[in-house]
Amino acid sequence: MAMTDKKSGKAPDNAYADAAQAGRGLENLGFMLQDVARLMRRNFNRRIQDLDLTQAQWRALSILWRNPGIRQSRLADILEMQPISVARLLDRMQASDWVERRPDPGDRRALQLYLTDKAEPILVRIRAEAARLRADVLAGISESEQEEFLGMLTKMRGSLCGMEGGSCTAETDGKDKKNKKDKKDE
Repeated sequence: MAMTDKKSGKAPDNAYADAAQAGRGLENLGFMLQDVARLMRRNFNRRIQDLDLTQAQWRALSILWRNPGIRQSRLADILEMQPISVARLLDRMQASDWVERRPDPGDRRALQLYLTDKAEPILVRIRAEAARLRADVLAGISESEQEEFLGMLTKMRGSLCGMEGGSCTAETDGKDKKNKKDKKDE
């Protein structure tokens, strides 16, 4: 059965429509990915509610852990927040002595962000709870299925980055690059 546009009565000419017509269920892919991410964030928020962190705070701490020295503007891009909102968030985090801003040696107008020692116990807890959540979510899924799924997501991300002109910001970019470099040096 061919899909048709309700207004024009014509079949749409795109890969999305082709996938939907093929019955592969891909028409819900974006919604399913978003829903899984939303449910994981909500569950994670419940797990760390005793830390009295907002979602923006724990995400910023995690990003800074992965990307020491990141600029405030890049953090805003990754968090998908307005720069002024991130500045206020960082002001509160700096007042709590979790974050420090340092001048960027390459650009005197920019500031680089670093975690303080006081943030370490919070990060230890965040990472432990994240590991427990991953284990709970992936329970019943074999290791080979997990690797295959991650491989598919990585390919999808690569395709989307290509559509964005090759420029993607991800929360894992800094630590992944650092870890790959460290492994090469060993």
